[in-house]
Amino acid sequence: MQDINDKINNMHMGKLIHMLSHEMKRNQPIDKVIKADLTIMQKHILKFILLETMHKDLYQKDIEEEFQIRKSTVTGYVQLMEKNGYLTRESVKGDARKKRLVPTEKAEGLRQAILEDIKLSEKRMEKGIPEEDVITCKHVLYQVLQNLIEKHKEEGKKDE
Repeated sequence: MQDINDKINNMHMGKLIHMLSHEMKRNQPIDKVIKADLTIMQKHILKFILLETMHKDLYQKDIEEEFQIRKSTVTGYVQLMEKNGYLTRESVKGDARKKRLVPTEKAEGLRQAILEDIKLSEKRMEKGIPEEDVITCKHVLYQVLQNLIEKHKEEGKKDE
């Protein structure tokens, strides 16, 4: 047990997060959940759309921000997904320029499998960990994320 503690104490947080991210990607490939005629990135975007539209309207701008990709790139992804029957774009009352992204019935059929995969993954990750430790871990990881976002914003201001 001491060897594990020494290893963890001497490991950089970034390396541990990278290892965790890699393991999550390897053990829960999106291809198992969404068996569709989409690229990996389109599958990630579709998953994001299906989860977010459960509780709010979603627009192309939301995808740009979530995935940190340019407007023209998102437009290409959305157009292809629309062509393949996974999305429609609907005009918003009061602002015809704004288009709400709406999953089609074909896409909606994938939502339950995605939700079940998330539930299973969370259960697997939290196995053997007391609930209060899971909550603490989430708070710490969120703070790490905020620290990195803040650093990124500061560096962006320096470039202006």
